[in-house]
Amino acid sequence: MSEWLPISKLFNFEKGTLQSSKCTAGNFTFITASADWKTHNAYSHETEALVFAMAASGSLGRTHYVNDKFIASDLCFILTPKTDKKIDLAFYFRVFNFIREDIVKKTATGTSKLAINQSNFGNYKLPYFDFEHQVLFREKIDKISAIKNGLSNGFSNQQTYLTQLREAILQEAIEGELTADWRVKNPVQKGNPDHDAQALLETIKTEKQKLITEGKIKKEKPLAPINPDDVPFALPNGWVWVKTNDICDFITKGTTPAQHEITADGEIPFLKVYNIVNQKINFSRSQFINSSVHEKFSRSKVFAGDVLMNIVGPPLGKIALVPNDYPEWNINQAIAKFRPLQKSINKFLYLYLLTGISIKEIPTLGVVGQDNISLEQCRNMLFPLPPLAEQNTIVERVDRLLESVNALELQVTERKKYAQLLLQAVLTEAFEE
Repeated sequence: MSEWLPISKLFNFEKGTLQSSKCTAGNFTFITASADWKTHNAYSHETEALVFAMAASGSLGRTHYVNDKFIASDLCFILTPKTDKKIDLAFYFRVFNFIREDIVKKTATGTSKLAINQSNFGNYKLPYFDFEHQVLFREKIDKISAIKNGLSNGFSNQQTYLTQLREAILQEAIEGELTADWRVKNPVQKGNPDHDAQALLETIKTEKQKLITEGKIKKEKPLAPINPDDVPFALPNGWVWVKTNDICDFITKGTTPAQHEITADGEIPFLKVYNIVNQKINFSRSQFINSSVHEKFSRSKVFAGDVLMNIVGPPLGKIALVPNDYPEWNINQAIAKFRPLQKSINKFLYLYLLTGISIKEIPTLGVVGQDNISLEQCRNMLFPLPPLAEQNTIVERVDRLLESVNALELQVTERKKYAQLLLQAVLTEAFEE
């Protein structure tokens, strides 16, 4: 029978001492948080030990086994057995890596950057039993780990296929392939905006000129004509290439209020780039401003239906469609808003920006050490404009198809979770034999 003991009862652990930037190639092993080791010209330990990555995002929770002269990164813990415990480190090397996800989940803290909390790590419990059983269970863990890795690779492949399927759906949508059958039944009707994109564009131009005449929007300098060599793909009959500014009455970015004007419980949501998550607005870290500030920064106002895109990165091009939760919103200067004059265009514009094609077409992104998209570049983005009726059909079909993809992704996530729980149960049962 085994007993479950805190890591601090089984191991002494200390933090490594060497920063990777201060590494000097030499004859001794330098163990970092990553999978690959380096060398250094000095060593701090000459012993058998485990080295556990307690920081460094993607490497978090990785465990190395070493029995040599070595020095470890300051992003790692060095674990050596307590003198009163007989420990087979080769066995615990397998245990740590097998339950890596659970250790990270239960011991890591932080918001923007996770790291293993030392106290939580010390309190995390591992199975402990006599040395002979530890040696015996090495092979059992290896077998279970092989099954786990096989399942994990299978789930990863499924997730990759679903990601590719999502991308293919969006690509076919914005190129018109998704509605090829619809166009056969609904041929172009010249002069009808519902069935002729050129007529729709003329309607938008007329509406825009009216707003300029009434002083509601400013007259802008003409955009450069579209070069046929610049368009990324051919359009179906009835569609037309435009620039985003041709279909919008407003493309601008926000303004960041002073820190004292931002609150945790104001009247109007104030959005930053980190609020755009998975193509939606995430409220988990929302901040707010009051109406007086909102009026002060009128250019930062956004409304339901506006399309948002972050223009300072990395990463660039995170997209969200403003929902109806609040009548008005506010954004900072790292986010651009697109407001089509015909509100029904917003969902198709959202789908087009999701593909990332518009970002790829921008030649230069690096500005003062950061990726950056200018407002001029936002206004000059190429956009394939379908007739209104076809846009509505595309959006309906994409919504339906992506709903199915989302359901499949949820199934993969659930199966992965259940497989992890099952394998942990099998391992626990093995420990308690």
